[in-house]
Amino acid sequence: MKKLIIISIFVFAAFFQNAEAQVYKFQAYGFSVLEKTPQGTWGKWSDLQKTNLIISLDTDKNRIVVYSQEIQLYRIVGYEPKEESETDLIYPFTCEDDDGQKFTISIITRKNQNNRKQMYINQKDVIIVYNIVNFES
Repeated sequence: MKKLIIISIFVFAAFFQNAEAQVYKFQAYGFSVLEKTPQGTWGKWSDLQKTNLIISLDTDKNRIVVYSQEIQLYRIVGYEPKEESETDLIYPFTCEDDDGQKFTISIITRKNQNNRKQMYINQKDVIIVYNIVNFES
């Protein structure tokens, strides 16, 4: 009987811990890149490239991970207020990379495009946009 109680407590604790976890996963199916020119102006967006990778937004660990060929790990240092307009719903995050450089990552829902989701990584000299959908495991 004592063993059953201990197991029940363990299962309850494990369930409660999982219920608190806030990990959101997305699947990226395309990306494009915009870079600054040597003159300091923004160039043109690259052609949309197909991809198939997972992006994880983990609010418990305060990080965003892009599981590309080279894993991109960004630490969330600020959760900015949600922005909403007639056409977009934007969730911005202030992030840092491994070098301590701060920049913004935004997850945007395009309301007038059948709620298409995109993630923008806006760094100093480059912007990467990923077309994403919620990951179904």
